[in-house]
Amino acid sequence: MAQRAQDRPKASKVYFSDLRVSEGQTLLSKLRNLVIAAGIRDIDFERKFTAIKMHFGEGENIAYLRPNWAKVIVDLVKELGGRPFLVDCNTLYPGRRKNALEHLELAYEHGFSPFSTGCNILIGDGLTGSDEAVVPVHNGRHIKEAKVGRVVMDADILISLNHFKGHVETGFGGALKNIGMGCGSRAGKMEMHSASHPKILQEGCIGCAKCSKYCASDAIYYQARKAHINAKLCISCGHCIAACPTDSIRPSFDETSELLDAKMVEYAKAILDVLPAFHISLALDISPLCDCWSSNDTPIVPDVGMFASFDPVALDLACAEAVNAQPPCRDSQLGEALAHLSRDAEHPAHTHGAHSHSCAPDPAAIDYFDLINTSSHWRTQIDHGVMIGLGAGTYELITV
Repeated sequence: MAQRAQDRPKASKVYFSDLRVSEGQTLLSKLRNLVIAAGIRDIDFERKFTAIKMHFGEGENIAYLRPNWAKVIVDLVKELGGRPFLVDCNTLYPGRRKNALEHLELAYEHGFSPFSTGCNILIGDGLTGSDEAVVPVHNGRHIKEAKVGRVVMDADILISLNHFKGHVETGFGGALKNIGMGCGSRAGKMEMHSASHPKILQEGCIGCAKCSKYCASDAIYYQARKAHINAKLCISCGHCIAACPTDSIRPSFDETSELLDAKMVEYAKAILDVLPAFHISLALDISPLCDCWSSNDTPIVPDVGMFASFDPVALDLACAEAVNAQPPCRDSQLGEALAHLSRDAEHPAHTHGAHSHSCAPDPAAIDYFDLINTSSHWRTQIDHGVMIGLGAGTYELITV
């Protein structure tokens, strides 16, 4: 059986494969060999609904994982007797993935279909992001009950297949974010991101009353044909955000990055305490920002490789450390930031008429994710995951 959060060893095994191929190999066959070596066959898939959690990409962003990677896992799950499907939940912010119809259309545009992946695609929290299951968070410090897309919790097994990349708020997006944030319903995402309520952009409101129709607490009222939110009644379910036809209702992203990370990890724990799970991270096209952005940028480092583990905490740590061990791409956001640091060191500022002496920065001491997203603190994900018993803070890296 797959390892559960409560019985993982102090140092978890993380399996790694690079992106070099020899004669007779392909990257897809290497992914298959990697997950088999990492123990995916230890899971009993027989006749089990298997949710493969992915991100289908946003708008004009082309850094998302290709559907070819998903098909490798789908085919293997089928061989093992499982019933796989791809899943993601709707977004909190306005965009092309804020409801199931637009979300599926975008997935199809990006090449995800039953024909390309070998399985169906489901949106985990329903048409407008309101179809959720409430799951207790054992040992949670900030969240007592997680609001998770119902389709995810109706599954028997969860496989996380994520694109490891940077993120402006959480530092990076890996396995923990793919599960914790990615499987949250709209109300769940509101709970993780915000300490306050949605806000209505009055200039865009057309007074159509669709938001009040979907409000779960009758918190929306109208004055002069404009919608307003009664903060005393609002429960931050976020249903109004999806309902607004002019995208004039927005969440308040007002949590600190540390608290956001901690809440996100607790959401992941709620899910992983219930579902047997396996985690795969592909560290390639490592853009500085998440696939949720409508465009991507030059990768910050060269492609690293493929990772797999039963422990999402150790997996994310291994990926982060592997990225930090790479040379930076010069023409990337990271390369520019490092060049700026070097210039500052070579030409220190004058202070009160005297020279301020400085040494050139030691590249080995610089964390790439902290440098490109200065307000984020990704180590909170790891530290909090260890503290609440989700995974290990050390790992053994095994090359396949």
